[in-house]
Amino acid sequence: RHYLKYFDKMRCLRKRSAVSFLGILVVCLLFMNLYIEDGYVLEGDKQLIRETATHQLNPERYVHSFKDLSNFSGSINISYRYLAGTPLPRKRYLTIGLSSVKRKKGNYLLETIKSIFEQSSYEELKEIAVVVQLADFDSAWCEGMVQDISQKFAHHIIAGRLIVIHVPEDYYPVLDGLKRNYNDPEDRVKFRSKQNVDYAFLLNFCANLSDYYVMLEDDVRCSKNFLTAVKKVITSREGSYWVTLEFSKLGYIGKLYHSHDLPRLAHFLLMFYQEMPCDWLLIHFRGLLAQKEVIRFKPSLFQHMGYYSSYKGAENKLKDDDFEEESFDIPDNPPANLHTNMNVFENYEASKAYSSIDEYFWGKAPSTGDFYGIVFEKPIKISKIKVVTGTEDRQNDILHHGALEVGEKIVGSKKGRQCMTYLRLGEFKNGNFEITDVEHKVLFDINCMRILVTKSQKEWLIIRSISVWTSQTPNQ
Repeated sequence: RHYLKYFDKMRCLRKRSAVSFLGILVVCLLFMNLYIEDGYVLEGDKQLIRETATHQLNPERYVHSFKDLSNFSGSINISYRYLAGTPLPRKRYLTIGLSSVKRKKGNYLLETIKSIFEQSSYEELKEIAVVVQLADFDSAWCEGMVQDISQKFAHHIIAGRLIVIHVPEDYYPVLDGLKRNYNDPEDRVKFRSKQNVDYAFLLNFCANLSDYYVMLEDDVRCSKNFLTAVKKVITSREGSYWVTLEFSKLGYIGKLYHSHDLPRLAHFLLMFYQEMPCDWLLIHFRGLLAQKEVIRFKPSLFQHMGYYSSYKGAENKLKDDDFEEESFDIPDNPPANLHTNMNVFENYEASKAYSSIDEYFWGKAPSTGDFYGIVFEKPIKISKIKVVTGTEDRQNDILHHGALEVGEKIVGSKKGRQCMTYLRLGEFKNGNFEITDVEHKVLFDINCMRILVTKSQKEWLIIRSISVWTSQTPNQ
């Protein structure tokens, strides 16, 4: 009896050891797949990973598999096929990524690539790379598209601005029999799940090509000099934290990221590829990285132009009504301190009127002599000023009687800084103010700008946007 108990105990220990060993083995295989940067994954490993990925990612099942993989900054080990172009010789400022599949109706990929290049200046072209992922498993379609792209954009391929890639089907997880969240039909679940994997592989490829990355869809039209506009916005956000900047309000169009975040985003899309569409996952990703609010800029730089969706050729008439073809004229809004003596309503503080995103200042009924002041960090030359008050919802909350002034010679402490003298540039008309050629009308370097209420009003005041365009920097 004593020996029987001993052998029973030994069998239990062997079982526990086997379970522990299998758990460690799975973690090791996942670790190898996530962190080995160059080379190939063994077929058996890839099969195990594909089978693992098809299970529901619930906390109880996966907490032991992923709890030690806290750093998802490593690239996913994928063998990419270069269909056109070669690895970039140098790092760029911006990579533009788009993934394309065969459509039942219409094809807009060539027009999208054309728009990217045609709307960029020669100087801008030096700073961008375009990566097109042909994500269809139909090899004949891929070959045809590569031929068309190579014929139409040969000089961009030769110049190292355009790369066409493909990921073999072997690297994809199983796409059949997935969870039917939101009661979506099975083919819809398969389509959006594959799209998540497509984007994950594309992001993974682009992670080290540039400082920033913007995602487009394959049926998009670009605004003129969009790169210059993007650079202005990035410069204006210097020193502030952001994960995603949005230059279109539609789908997965015009979403900008730091390239160093791409590996994490790629892992995230792969982990939850069957849970929900990519644009929903992006909202969760942004929130998990502590950017709670959308940071979207106007005007939009990219417009959806496709009429037929890539899903079953369904009609898709979505348009971004904030898109402007000529959006080069984006204000500079140089760094400044903002203050007002008006009674501010809730959290609609002064800074929100000077922001380039969709916010505004809202103050309670102003009186004669009230002001909204801007003190620039450095004296500047201004070429153009534009101020808009009121909104579509509150068209009467405008500045009914007011003037715009610029000043010089700063006095006072940091909190109470203002200019000694002011020059009036003009009056508000119908709640708005706009003036050009300011540098020819103002002979001094401008330290301050203020909106002055010249007559009391019963209505509250919304300052929707203050836009300042600078000319050359004055000699210090």
